[in-house]
Amino acid sequence: MKQLISFIQKEFYHILRDKRSLLILLGLPIVQLLLFGFAITTEVRNAKIVIFDNSKDLVTQQIISKIQHNKYFILDKTINHPNQIEDAFKEGKIRLAIIFQNNFQNDLLHNNKAQIQIIADATDPNQATTLINYISSIINDFQQDLYNQNKIPYTIKTEFRMLYNPQLKGAYSSVPGVMGMILLLISAMMTSISIVRERETGTMEVLLVSPMKPWFVVLSKVIPYFVISIINVITILLLSVFVLGMPIKGSILLLAFSTLLYIFCALSLGVLISTIADTQQAAMIISIIGLMLPVVMLSGYAFPIANMPELLQIISNVVPAKWYIIIVKSIMLKGLGFSDVFDELIILTFMTLVFLLISIKRFKVRL
Repeated sequence: MKQLISFIQKEFYHILRDKRSLLILLGLPIVQLLLFGFAITTEVRNAKIVIFDNSKDLVTQQIISKIQHNKYFILDKTINHPNQIEDAFKEGKIRLAIIFQNNFQNDLLHNNKAQIQIIADATDPNQATTLINYISSIINDFQQDLYNQNKIPYTIKTEFRMLYNPQLKGAYSSVPGVMGMILLLISAMMTSISIVRERETGTMEVLLVSPMKPWFVVLSKVIPYFVISIINVITILLLSVFVLGMPIKGSILLLAFSTLLYIFCALSLGVLISTIADTQQAAMIISIIGLMLPVVMLSGYAFPIANMPELLQIISNVVPAKWYIIIVKSIMLKGLGFSDVFDELIILTFMTLVFLLISIKRFKVRL
């Protein structure tokens, strides 16, 4: 029994000495609980909307007031011209537009019926359907209140329009997310493991004392995964267009440029991870925990970012996949141009430069 206790003590000592493993063992459950608890939800809250009120009467103001006091919606602004609706959707700031017909109150009170048009951004079909259900419920509640007050069967007809994805195909949402996740994992994780493998096996020192420059060694590790990533992108796009029926409404050249930039960003992140990790196992763990979980949870791929606490929304801004997914949806589904995705491209460029600068500095230190 004493021998067993001594071996158990020894194992505890090993665990306590390995700070990284201890951090993973104790910290990972906390991180996962917080992420799964706050990020994973089918409920949509704080969705920004615009309202075009042609009537501007008492009834429309009452409906707008009910919408504003609902936790699911945030009124971004009230617009004065229908052309502003499309511009608002292209900016990517709103998820829903509500349009009241002319003489809404007069038609409702005298003809017992009036009409509201609801336009939803269906690039994420699940979110669009949920928001449509929310707004329908609010309008039905208002309609029921009118009936209870006047005992007259007033009818508010809602006309729905799904923008960018009228058939509500799930591929329109999943394909950009899959592209963001696959490219980041392959480029970053495999690059980091490949470089760390050379160091772990002892061959990195042999390569570094050879006439070849140190960065040629790194490039030789990076370029194969760059080529593989490009092949993956071409495969995904071909399957998306010809099998899943997903359109590419915008410029293919702009999509290609954005994808190359994202791949460079992922590769530079992989090099950075290789300067932190000492073993292949450590590189894989860092990649999975530091890349895969944020891509799935915090990029907007699976769960709406607006639902999350403010801290997680801030953290989501440092996830490269978030900005790439926005770019892909803007180009492929909305047909937007360079000026519309300029901000996202600048952010990805800045991230790439930061990762490269840190990697170069740490690489020199490690050498």
